[in-house]
Amino acid sequence: MDLGLQDRTAFISGSTQGIGFAVARALASEGARVTLNGRDAERLSTAVARLRQEVPGAVVSGAVADFADDGQVEDLLAGLDDVDVLVNNVGLFDIAPLEAIADDGWRRYFDVNVLSGVRLSRRVLPGMISRRWGRIVFIASESGVDVPADMLHYGATKAATLAFANGLAKRTRGTAVTVNSVLGGPTYSDGVARAVERLASDQGLAVEDVKAAIAGSRPSLIERFIEPAEVANLVLYLASAASSATNGAALRAEGGVLPTVL
Repeated sequence: MDLGLQDRTAFISGSTQGIGFAVARALASEGARVTLNGRDAERLSTAVARLRQEVPGAVVSGAVADFADDGQVEDLLAGLDDVDVLVNNVGLFDIAPLEAIADDGWRRYFDVNVLSGVRLSRRVLPGMISRRWGRIVFIASESGVDVPADMLHYGATKAATLAFANGLAKRTRGTAVTVNSVLGGPTYSDGVARAVERLASDQGLAVEDVKAAIAGSRPSLIERFIEPAEVANLVLYLASAASSATNGAALRAEGGVLPTVL
């Protein structure tokens, strides 16, 4: 199937590893010209080189910006060319009780997890509408629907992301621009993998045993961690020409941790 992404331009925030990198790889494999983003120049350069190696012939560039830094964000937005596909992936994630996060921490979570998508969308949407084609995809989370008690800060930002994406889609009425969200679930990202490996080493256990135990601590229909590429597959569809009738939706790639009917 031709997904209609050849020579389309794509920007993926927070894409030096994990879901963001998997999305970039999927888009590049379909011929899109991809811009990766990260806050660390060295890690970004490594990710760009890795993507070029994994997808020979891919057109890949990098844009350094920390979405918690207003100045860096303004510089990024000022230098951003026309974008056909925007994937709002950057986000902070942590487990902490309500009492442990002060107001500044809440503001940082909203700056990075919510305002990053607001600012990028505000920058690229007018051009998409004038060209009458574009795709904006938000990487949300099942935690924005079923908010964990020990991740209120994270769940609240993902709920806000879902609400913003839903409203933003209404701005695209009558165009070939779409705005959708992906509800991710427990994903075996690079950060999770490192944490599992440390835990396994500390306890003298096999990595696969620790991985299975953690995945089993929260029941899901697939009874395992989700791989980043599995989330990226859904994002790829939403970014493609094949998804032209899907707009304003929140689609699941959460492994069945949510109830089958909401």
